[in-house]
Amino acid sequence: MARINLKGMGVALITPFKADKSIDFDALSRLLEYQIKNGVDYLVVLGTTAETATLSPEEKSELRTFIADRVGGRVPLVIGIGGNNTMAVVKEIQQTPSDKFSAVLSVVPYYNKPSQEGIYQHYSAIARASELPVILYNVPGRTGVNMLAETTLRLAREFPGKIIGVKEASGNISQMDDIIKNKPEEFMVISGDDGITFPLITLGAVGVISVIGNAFPREFSRMVRMALEGDYQRALTIHHQFTELFSLLFVDGNPAGVKCLLHAMGMIENELRLPLVPTRITTYQKIHDVLKSLGSKL
Repeated sequence: MARINLKGMGVALITPFKADKSIDFDALSRLLEYQIKNGVDYLVVLGTTAETATLSPEEKSELRTFIADRVGGRVPLVIGIGGNNTMAVVKEIQQTPSDKFSAVLSVVPYYNKPSQEGIYQHYSAIARASELPVILYNVPGRTGVNMLAETTLRLAREFPGKIIGVKEASGNISQMDDIIKNKPEEFMVISGDDGITFPLITLGAVGVISVIGNAFPREFSRMVRMALEGDYQRALTIHHQFTELFSLLFVDGNPAGVKCLLHAMGMIENELRLPLVPTRITTYQKIHDVLKSLGSKL
């Protein structure tokens, strides 16, 4: 099984929509080129930020093919496949062509709140079924259950080379530090929250799967690389420039914030699919003001 290097900044791609809510493939093509030209290390396809829950199976297949063809191997691609029905997730992984992707990102099962043993068994089944290496994704704010450090470490130790890392978005620095301190050497801890990426790298994380990177791939990847190289002061300066935007992008939900930002930059239409809706006018104005301010600093 080929190993993917997840060091640096991956971007959780949005899905641009037109006013009629169909996928805007022209805007997506522009966004892909923008990412690659501005130094993204890898791209995450069909994650939460892509509004994957609102896409049909046919649309997901079309997006996988379109993105893989447009990227053409220039950067690695990670495919998001997750759910709360283990057998269905395993089946989808087995039916997804794996030749264009380097890893699977799979979220902790949501809504039905499995026990830690249930989470372990879920990922064990995925690891055994997947031809691609697996990245765990812990985001209790969305799933309703937290995958504890001991469960993450158990999976990392029992499936070396198969379960290769975790995208950690629990917000619990102590838990993340516990994983970093006790993990196998090759297991990678990745920030799942732009706002704590800098401090998490100082503890030993290898990078981030970013939302803000959709809009600022050059600047945010630069911050990540500086932090990884130990240039903490310059990395901290960039981190502080984005502090206000970190919170603004999520005040009305994700990806509403980053789509608002990309719309203000003239890159996409400000369209989401229900039940998600665009940011409030007040949030839009604040994001627009911060964007103008950042333009003079970056």
